[in-house]
Amino acid sequence: MSEIHTEVREISVEEFDEMIENHDELIIVDLREAGEFRRGHIPGAMLLPHGLLEGAVDDTRRIQIEQLFGGRHKTFVLCSRDGSGSVAAADRLRQLGAGKVYSLAGGIAHWQAQGFALVAD
Repeated sequence: MSEIHTEVREISVEEFDEMIENHDELIIVDLREAGEFRRGHIPGAMLLPHGLLEGAVDDTRRIQIEQLFGGRHKTFVLCSRDGSGSVAAADRLRQLGAGKVYSLAGGIAHWQAQGFALVAD
């Protein structure tokens, strides 16, 4: 896993909050399962469970997630429950051609623990 950490930058919740406020081309990807997402997610996040990520960004698999197909030059922040799953997923997305890809350090749990809002469906 240490090799992955050299290729993917983890950002703090404070950096992420600033990025949300100041970045128009930001795609927030929540890697958790649908039930977790519905109970609470970062505003503006799109649900893409970890198992579907690779297919979603691989044009040959044709899973139709337009934001990812059209977003290879945008900035992505991947979020998992505790930050552990988003590092590897961010590295995979980067390998598949996405430009700027970040992982939220500490994940959704840390975001919420720091007092940042979640929205529920």
